[in-house]
This record gives sequence, C-alpha cells and structure tokens, in this order.
Amino acid sequence: MKDKIKNKLRQFGLTSLAVDNRTSVMLLTFMVLLFGVQSYNSMPKESFPEIPWPEIYVNTVYFGNSAEDIENLVTKPLEKEIATISELKSVTSQSLQDYSLIIAEFDTDIDLKDAARKLKDAVDRAKPELPTDLTKEPEVLEVNLSDIPIVTINIAGSYSNDELKSYAEYIQDEIEELKEVSQVDLKGALDREVKISADLDKMKAMEVGFADIENAIRSENLTMSAGEYTSNDFRRSIRIIGEFESVEQLKRLIVKSEFQKSIFLEDIADVEFAFAEKTSISRANKLPVISLDVIKEKGENQLDASDKIAQILEDAKANVLPADLNVTTFNDQSVQTRMMVSNLENSIISGVILVVLVLLFFLGIRNSMFVGVAIPLSMLMGIFIMNLLGYTLNTVVLFSLILALGMLVDNAIVVVENIYRYMQEGYKPIEAAKYGTGEVALPIIASTATTLAAFVPLAFWPGLMGSFMKYLPITLIIVLASSLFVALVINPVLTSRFMKIDQLADTKEERQRKRKNVLFFSLGLLIVGIIAHFLGSIWMRNIMGIVVIVSLLNTFFLRNASFKFQANALPILENIYNRFISFALRGKTPAIIFAGSFVLLIISLMLLGRKAPKVELFPSADPQYVNAFIEFPVGTDIEATDAFMVEVEEKISDIVDRNSEIIEAVLAQIGENTGDPNAGPSFGASPNKARLSISFVPSEERGGVSTFDIMEEVRAALKGYPGVQIVVDKNQDGPPTGKPINIEIQGEEVDELTKISADLIKFINEQNIPGIEELKKDVQFSKPELIINVDREAARRFGLSTYSISDAIRTSVFGKEVSKFKTNDEDYPIQLRAKDVSRNNISEILNQAITFRNPANGRISQVPIAAVADIEYSTSYTSINRKDQERVITINSNVLDGYNANEIVNTIQTKAQAFNLPDGYTITFTGEQEEQAEAVEFLTTALLIAIFSIFLIIVAQFNSVSSPFIIIISVLFSTIGVFFGYVLTNMNIVVIMTGVGIISLAGIVVNNAIVLIDYTNLLVKNKRAELGLKEDEKLDEEEVKKSIIKGGETRLRPVLLTAITTVLGLIPLAVGFNFDFFSLIQNTDPNISWGGDNAKFWGTMAWTVIYGLVFATFLTLVVVPTMYWIAFRIKNSKLFSHR
Repeated sequence: MKDKIKNKLRQFGLTSLAVDNRTSVMLLTFMVLLFGVQSYNSMPKESFPEIPWPEIYVNTVYFGNSAEDIENLVTKPLEKEIATISELKSVTSQSLQDYSLIIAEFDTDIDLKDAARKLKDAVDRAKPELPTDLTKEPEVLEVNLSDIPIVTINIAGSYSNDELKSYAEYIQDEIEELKEVSQVDLKGALDREVKISADLDKMKAMEVGFADIENAIRSENLTMSAGEYTSNDFRRSIRIIGEFESVEQLKRLIVKSEFQKSIFLEDIADVEFAFAEKTSISRANKLPVISLDVIKEKGENQLDASDKIAQILEDAKANVLPADLNVTTFNDQSVQTRMMVSNLENSIISGVILVVLVLLFFLGIRNSMFVGVAIPLSMLMGIFIMNLLGYTLNTVVLFSLILALGMLVDNAIVVVENIYRYMQEGYKPIEAAKYGTGEVALPIIASTATTLAAFVPLAFWPGLMGSFMKYLPITLIIVLASSLFVALVINPVLTSRFMKIDQLADTKEERQRKRKNVLFFSLGLLIVGIIAHFLGSIWMRNIMGIVVIVSLLNTFFLRNASFKFQANALPILENIYNRFISFALRGKTPAIIFAGSFVLLIISLMLLGRKAPKVELFPSADPQYVNAFIEFPVGTDIEATDAFMVEVEEKISDIVDRNSEIIEAVLAQIGENTGDPNAGPSFGASPNKARLSISFVPSEERGGVSTFDIMEEVRAALKGYPGVQIVVDKNQDGPPTGKPINIEIQGEEVDELTKISADLIKFINEQNIPGIEELKKDVQFSKPELIINVDREAARRFGLSTYSISDAIRTSVFGKEVSKFKTNDEDYPIQLRAKDVSRNNISEILNQAITFRNPANGRISQVPIAAVADIEYSTSYTSINRKDQERVITINSNVLDGYNANEIVNTIQTKAQAFNLPDGYTITFTGEQEEQAEAVEFLTTALLIAIFSIFLIIVAQFNSVSSPFIIIISVLFSTIGVFFGYVLTNMNIVVIMTGVGIISLAGIVVNNAIVLIDYTNLLVKNKRAELGLKEDEKLDEEEVKKSIIKGGETRLRPVLLTAITTVLGLIPLAVGFNFDFFSLIQNTDPNISWGGDNAKFWGTMAWTVIYGLVFATFLTLVVVPTMYWIAFRIKNSKLFSHR
C-alpha cells in the first residue's frame, strides 16, 4: 500500500465510498431500476410537448358592419389600449365583415395567465370607446396546444343527419367518460331551429309588422315565477308555465287581434321545425360525415387514451352501430408517439447489444456487460428525474433519449476500461475499481461538464421554436449527468464485485469441460423452449431460443475471437499507432500536421462554398396528411362551393384509387373551420372556403412510396381553375414558422396597398422564378356589397327612424332570434325571417311595408322602404389587416417539392430591388425566413457561449492556458469532417438540426481530448516526481515525447471504443433502422424497416455528429498529441524560459 501511495495513485472520494459500501450501492441500483421502470410506465406519453402558445386572441362580433367600419369602430380602439402592454411582442389584427380579430403575441417566457389578465384589463379600458350596441362583448381567448385534437373520429354512411348525429353522440358520451379525455367536440352536424318564414305580402295585407310577431312570441313563450304564498303555515312557490310544447301551438299563436278578428301566425308565415341554414358541410370518402375531435386531458397519457378509444369504437361497432356505418380515425397522433416509444425501447436494447458486441473484442463479453448496463441504468435514472420534474415523454424528449444513447456510455467505457487495465496489471478488483476510477474521475467529470456546457445555452432558446426545442438540451443534460453518476458510483461497485480477467483455459480437457457444460445448459433451455412451444407460449420459446443461440455463439466463436483479437489484432493496432505517433512527433512533422489541419479546414470551407448545399430552417418529413385549401371569391354561396368540391373529389378519385393502400381517408369540409390549422383559430362563417384532407397510413406501412409524390399529383390535378385559389400543403413539422415565402407590405392607404400588392405579384410572376406554387394576397377588393341609403328627411316625414328601417331589412334577410323552443332538455332558436323567395329578391325587400301605429293619430300606418331609401351596388375589401397599428397586406406562397425556399426568397429579394415602391410603404420578408434568421443568430450565439464555457471549464481543470487552447482548436478542426460529409453526400443544411448537431459535437469531441491530455499530464508529472525535478527545472524533451506516446497508446483503446459506440449508437437514428425486439420475441417477426419519418426529421443532426466524430477521432489520437508537443516546445523555448 505504501508503494501505491508513493506512486501517487489517484482515488475519488465518492467512488471509494461506494466501493466500501457495495451492499448499499447494489440496493441503490435496484431502486434506480425499480423507480425508473415505474416512472417510464407512468409518465404521460404524447406527440408534442405542452408548450405555452404565446398568442392570445381578442374576438369581437358586430353584425351589420363592413370591414372598414369594424376597423374604425372596434379594432383601432382596442389596439390602442392593447399596445400599452409592456410585455407585448407584436399585435396584429384582421377586420372583416361583422368581425374583429386581434392577435396579441407575447414572449414565450411571459406568464400567459398574467398576460391574459393584462389583455383583459386593456380591453376593459377600451370599452368606453366601443359602440354600445355590439352584438357580442369582446372575448379574450387563450389557445393551448394541449387543446389540439389527438384524434378525429369520422362517422360516415348513407344515413340522415339525425341518425349520424345520434350515433356520434353515443360515441361522444362513451369517450368523454375516460379520465384521459378532456372533451369531445362534435362537428359537422346540422343544427335545428324553428323557422318562421314570413310572407311579406300577407303581412302587408293584414297590417302586421315583424315587431308584432316578435312581441307576440316573446309574450306567450315564457315560464315565470310569481313569488310565494302562505297557506296553513306553508310557503308554496308560484310558477306560470307558458312555454310552447309543440310547433302546432306556435302556429296557432294569435299575433294580432282587432275588431274581433284574430290573425294567427300560420296565416302570415310558414312555421316548421327544421334544419338551420348550412354553415358547414362535411364528407368522408364521399359519404356524409359527422366528426368527433377528441381533446386529451392535460398531463394524461396519449397512448392510454388512444387504446381506450380504440376499444370503445370496437365495442360500438360490434354491439351498437349498424354494420354499414363507416367509423374511421383521422390524424391519430398516437401512431407517431407509439412509433417513437417503440424506437426508444428497441434502441436501448440494440444499443446494449452493439456496445457489448464492440467491447467484447477488447474486454470480453462478461466485462463488456458492465458498460452495457450503463445504458438502461442511465436512461431509467434520467426518466425518473424527468418524471419528478413533471415532464412528459413527447417526441422531442424521446428523440433526445435516443440521441443520448451514443453518448452516455462514454464515461462508463473510460471507467470500465481503466479498471480492466489495472486488473491486467495485477491489482485486486477492489483496488482496481478505486484506483482505475480515481485516475479518470476528474477528467470525465470535466469532460461531462463540457458536454453539458455545450447544451446549457440551448435550454435558453427564445421564442416558440425554443419552447419546442429546449426539451432536447434539458433531457440530454439530465441523462448525461445520470450517466456520470452511474460511471463513478455504480460501475466501480459492479466491477469490484463481478469483473474478472477472462483467460483461455490452460488445458484442453478444461476447455472441453466448459464447452460440455454450455452444451448441457443449452440443451436444457432447448427442452424448455420445446415444452413452451407445445404449450402455446411463443414468447418463452423464442427467449429460450435466443439464449441458446447467444450461448453457443459466444462459446464457440465470440470468446475465441475476443482472445485472438486481444492477443493479435490489438497489439498490432497499438504497435501501428505507436510507430505513427512517434513519426508524427519527429522533427518538423508536428508543424506539418498542424498546418495541414488548417489547410484541410480551409479546403473544406471552400468546397462547401463552391458546392453550396441547400439551406432549410426545419427538416421536412414525408406528409402524414395533405390539405388542399380552396377559396372562391368572397360572397360565394356554400352550395356553389360544395358543388365545386364534389367535382374536386371526383378529380382526385383516380389518385386515391391508385394509392388506396397507403391513403387512410379523404375528408372534404366546406364552410366553417376550413382555414389552415397552422395559422391559428379562425372565426366567422366562410361559405366561400373549403378544405380537402388526405391522410396516409404510418410511414412504415407505405412500402417505400413517398407521400410527397402524391401531394404533387394532387397539386397538378387541381391546377387550371380560373377564379379559384387552390393551395396544396402538408402537415406542419414541428412548431409553426409561417409560409416559406411571406412578404409583408405596410403603409397607410388600403387602396394603395392593394395596388402595390397586385403589382408586386405581377412583377414576381414576370420573373419566371421556378418553385413558387402560387402567390396570393390576404386582402382582396372583391367583396360585393349592396348599400342602402336612407333619406332621413323622407323618413322623418313618415315618422320612421333609421333603426326601424334597418331592423326590418335585417330581420327579412338575416333573420332574428325572437325566443327559444325547448324540448327534450334541448333549446332551439325560434328564427324569424322572410320567405326565401322574398329575402333573395331585393325588389321585394325594398317594397315591403313597415307597419307601425302612428303616435300622432293612433292609426296603423304602412310605409314601403323604397319610399324612404335607395340602393347602390359597390365592392369592398374582404378584410383590413394591421400589424403593430399599421395597415398591412401579406403576399405568401408555398414552395414546390424539390425546390429550396431560401434560394427562391433570395432570388425574389434580388429581383425586388428593381420594383418601384412608392414613398411611405415598406416591403419586409417574414414568415419562415424571419424565423430562420432568428434561429441562426441564436445558434451562433449559443455556440460561442458553449465554446467559451468549455474553455473556462478546461482552464479550471488543467490550471493552464495551452491545454484548453489545444482542445478548443480540436473542436474547430472537428468541423472539417462535418463540412466534407455535407459536400460528399450532397446533404442539405437544416439550420435547426445542423446547428444543434455542431453544438452537440463540440461537447463530445472535448471528452476524449480531455482524458488523453489529462493522462499525458499525469505521466509527465509522475516522471518529474520520479526524477526529483523542481518546478522551475525542465524535463528532458525525450521524456516528454515518451509520455505523449505512452499516453496516446494507453488511451487508444477507450478513445476508439467511445467513438465507435457513439457512431454505432447514432447510425440507426441516421438511417432510420428499426428492429422490433418485442415483436421478435412475441411473434418471431423483427419488423425490420429502414428510413421513415424519424430519419428524415432527425437524421441531419445524427449525421452531423457522425461526420464530425469520425474525423475528431483522428484528431484526438494524432493532431492533439502533436499540438501538445508543439505547445511544450514553445513553452520550453528560449522565448519562454527564465533568464
């Protein structure tokens, strides 16, 4: 022991404490497994993180007003007060016919409840400036991403609306009972109402006005409390029941009675209980449909909800619903989530297998298991911590866990390999565990700290994109910190108890005996498997078979291969490296290698610039569904829009039939709720709009067919319709970022803005820039209007007010709800209006008589509207949009598949410089381009902060400047591999994923460099102590060179192992390799697949790390030692020596 102390062998206090208390640590390990598995099973699993939506909406309804009137009377006063909120990021508004919609956007780090309170206060302050006769008070609406439906259930068939609605309501009631479900919204059902269609001619003949009908109904259709009376010391309440119980009672209502002559409602109007006017029409696969949007309860498990909903639907189909009723699901988010969960589980298993398979050649299969066990232990500990923090297992977290697979074994490899080396040198297991871990504890703590430092800035990513992506660094930080704990505490305990130096048996008889034991063991398992097969336990049979195969493979092949590799190949590899590094440190070779690295960096940058890859903001996977947004000119009737949609459905039926195996459903919607779901909620009716949605089966079931091709087919099929705007788009990948091409024109006058926008669209189209789908603006001067001008002098002579004229016209055309008809616990509006033949005939509307009792003489008077008003036809704006209290018109377009948005926008920006823009008006490129600029700025800053943080940590670790500079330069050189990889593979630069990948690479590259330099410093320090040199005395250069070579040779094995395991861990993610181990065990079918959405979405980040790490391994083993030697030579030169 004294010799060991004399040799200054390191120990790490926490590790030594753990090894001395092995029983407690074993119990702790069991608890990590137990609580980790429990947390994994209980954590809510969902598609996307429940991030706060930073936009709050103010919706105001004011019927009977044009867009310009809405802007002046409602929008401007509200905007003026809302703009005073200090936390506001921007405010945009849309003033439409009858509606005002204001969107207040806040920073994502603001408490949205507090923001909503301040917004409501601002609205209250603005109310005195608003009209007193608003149809509805301004409504402040908060949007939560957890309110997005997790699945839509379509109930379709050749049934009436009432029948479909009854089936849908049954399913709705069943699903709403689930604790995982917050609510189920029923859409597509036609509402009922009591229609009173008045005959204007009969009303005129019988001297009845709309006010008479309204007053009669309100006076008769009521239930009133009359108080209480006391009788025999008891108080009994009095209620007068007078509500209509049937439509027949309403028909027999006396509207007016004069001179003993009663006028019944049925004498002047048709009364029926019927469907309200259509505001929306829906079809699924050309059949009438009613849809149920299922919204998950916040914090509940999406997969559990999906499973229970599927069971409810199966039971309903079997026991309640008719056989020919088509019940399907649409846009089921659980499919993607379930695939990610399956990928994580299988990635953990495959990660363990890959690690063990690689390490067994260096350490043997038994000892490689100590590293393999670090994967599930680190994962489960990280999941347990995230569960305590209240996180969910969403797509970003699941991917982060998969990405971490390649990194979390690095510490375990370094520790286990070093302990193994100590045991090879003759130390006892407990001593080897303490000294082997102690020697590398500080460097792996520093290297882990540098990796975490690389990710910490990403946790402060601002904006909606940051709210989405911040779960990646947080997850990686938690899991990597857990892996450090496993490496320093659990791995040393396990190795001190179970590690052995696997050696070939000395005698042939002993080797044969061991093989016989394995054969007997395998035979026993085989018998158990056969019994399980005949008992029908397929999973048990398969497990026994796998164990038998692995046991025989290890005994007769892998073990011998491991011995041969360690005895032959590894010494050869070490000898080759020894010779090469000796050559690299000779003469001017270090300077040549160092300079050559800089030359390679410059060449890689030049090649990247010459063969510039396309730049994208966010990765784009194949569409899960495709939307075709169809928009007719404002004012188009819903029936005309529906007729066109029928034609569209027929037009694409050939595409659907040819791809029926991968198309899940086709949903057509006309009218309400047909806006772009990525653009936020829409308000008001939209009879001129429609949406056709085509959903696809999961990516692994598509047989290699790209849904991008189907989207382009749909896009081509829907071209060539004059007067109709048709935009075909895919589902949003990740958080919404706006359109790829989004041009905002700001100015004061709407007329001038409209002219500029039209001229700009024409100008861009004339440039013939390929890849633009269709440029369209969000404001059109095309809304037809009929303006009625009241002659006040004439009206006054007849005793009429403007209100009485307006009310008569409005009731005739739009209608008025005069009361409620109650039946079966349902309330239906009683709607009064003119007959259809009259309300759609302007002559009859104007010739109707306003009937009233003249207060001057008490007689009934009738005045035709035409006598006091005239009309004119006009056209107005569909809407007036504003941004930060300035009027704005936006031009936008999608980009066709195969074209790059950045290239197109850059071309437009260059060409637009020649566009003649009037003074006082500005053009700004926003949308996806604005998000991309912000992302690039943040990622650049994050990278610089990460490098500076890494530098500070390394300075603290080595207490010098030269070593940190060597490591930071190695990070810079590691990008050579990234740049060459992008050039050689023609891969696109995806700003988000490439940026995060490079930051991740910076943290990983530092690890091996720190371990190598720290061990080299230790050898130099020990040599100085051995020679008894003082601090100001120089160590012989040859001794330093030997220490560098020895350090590289000793760390060759862990450096190679960490690089290989990290790359192997990332390759399945990069290529989308999926291997279902659970299906293999249960069904003997591994369901092997390649590619898929995950590879397209996350592959760029994985390949970035792989390219850089492959080159960085060469850096660590060759360039870092040469830079160390150069730094030593410079430090010991005359320039730096004491004089």
